[in-house]
Amino acid sequence: MIEIQNVTKTYSKNNKKAVDNLSLSVKGGELFGFIGPNGAGKTTTIKMLTGVLKPDEGSITMAGHRMDSERLEAQRLIGFVPDGNDLYDRLSGMEYLNFMADIYQVSASRRKAHIEKYLHIFELEDAINSQVRTYSKGMKQKLVVIGALIHNPPIWILDEPLGGLDPRAAHLLKEEMIRHCNEGNTVFFSTHVLEVAEKLCTRIGVIDHGTLRAQGTLEELRSGEKSASLEDLFLQLTDDGGDNE
Repeated sequence: MIEIQNVTKTYSKNNKKAVDNLSLSVKGGELFGFIGPNGAGKTTTIKMLTGVLKPDEGSITMAGHRMDSERLEAQRLIGFVPDGNDLYDRLSGMEYLNFMADIYQVSASRRKAHIEKYLHIFELEDAINSQVRTYSKGMKQKLVVIGALIHNPPIWILDEPLGGLDPRAAHLLKEEMIRHCNEGNTVFFSTHVLEVAEKLCTRIGVIDHGTLRAQGTLEELRSGEKSASLEDLFLQLTDDGGDNE
């Protein structure tokens, strides 16, 4: 589903590589956790995966569509939940969701079914006709998730999606991520919460200073250290900080 080959990104303001010769592959059915310290390159990688940024070198392919030459086709296959929830505050929640559905050309029947399902799951029915500016942070995050997935894309790219969600909503979103992968689709998931990645992900990639330090199942990452937690492995594989995300 996702192929990243020798991707590099350098920011001109400091001439340092935010992502350095990154290669990895995520298959259908995988829930891939992408972890690293602040400034490790996670967000830069995700922005390149979604076409927000162009890599200086290398290629990114989404389900057979190259992001450089078939960007729109590739982006249609992605549901992207960014880290942060900047929204059109003067729209109502329903107006925002219909706006997202219009962008992805979702039919009236499909959007109705999707909206009704997720409004019920995330308990937003009572607020959906209010302006977004009246929403709490958690409510805005729920709305972003519903809008990002409204076209039922095969690839979900989620950058810290649990931030601001109450425990019940976070649990339900994790269940939806698992269900999506069980149907043969792909989730690429960035998180700072190592316990979540350890319990949820089928494979994990650890990035530090723009370089992929390790990738594999938790058992593969342990390399014989059977009792090691993901936190232990993370601390072994990374050092302090970085420069850009």
